[in-house]
Amino acid sequence: MARKSKINNEEEYKTGYVALFGRPNVGKSTLLNYLLKQKISITSRKPQTTRVNVLGIDTEKTHQAIYVDTPGIIKETKNTLNRFMVDSAKSMVDDVDLAVLLVEAGKYSDADEHVVSLLRQRKGVTVCVITKIDLIKDKLALLPQMEQLNSLGVFEEIIPLSALKQDGVEEFRQVVFSRLPAGGHLFEEDQVTDRSEQFIVGELIREKVMRQLGDEIPHSSGVMIESFSALEKLTDIRACIHVERESQKKIVIGAKGERLKRIGSDARKDIEILLGRKVMLHLWVKVQKGWTNQTVGLHKLGYR
Repeated sequence: MARKSKINNEEEYKTGYVALFGRPNVGKSTLLNYLLKQKISITSRKPQTTRVNVLGIDTEKTHQAIYVDTPGIIKETKNTLNRFMVDSAKSMVDDVDLAVLLVEAGKYSDADEHVVSLLRQRKGVTVCVITKIDLIKDKLALLPQMEQLNSLGVFEEIIPLSALKQDGVEEFRQVVFSRLPAGGHLFEEDQVTDRSEQFIVGELIREKVMRQLGDEIPHSSGVMIESFSALEKLTDIRACIHVERESQKKIVIGAKGERLKRIGSDARKDIEILLGRKVMLHLWVKVQKGWTNQTVGLHKLGYR
């Protein structure tokens, strides 16, 4: 990970890049949002919700952890969008100061083992987080999984936690801070992400599409912000939801436009929290055939 000019060079300062790795839907984005106490990475029940590496910046006095929320890693895929996401995640393996593998409590599959095989090759520090421990009634049941993970010889620490219950999150945060290399801060202390407001707004809209229509168009939608105008009393946003087929367009719009209205209403609430002001959100739907399998289509929607 290329480093920017340091904002502070005092010797006692510690700063580093921390990548969150794991199979799809293991809780990477949820953990990042709870660490930062702000939603910068979208979530849904559907795997592969995160499509690009998103930076989340957590600063506490002399320590600055720069988290990279990576897309879920899968073994093989022919789809251009999926390949882009997996390559984006893999590119971080050797390029961060600290790698964090997330595995779900009570589960360890071939998909998890595939990610471990990638991390086994790196030279830097790697730790493991067991997520969703709130779903395990008897916490002693976690011990065999912790022993199994420890026996792999890859992780220097193993931390069980539940982001939703805020159980173990602060402990994990302090472990990360303790593992950071010496170095001046790379971002201002009040900055929480490297992404623009427009990018996060587009992701919040896509999140609502995924949550409402994930079973019908799981990965065939993308969002492009057409205009973003901060007016005196509100912010006016115009955004286009791209789908691959005419039938999907009808599904997104819904009967008498009700589904699109609901997507817009739910997205607007989160966007107003993000921006701290009233928002006028205009949405429409456009068919762009085969965009998930076309490099040009991916670039047009901001995936590079």
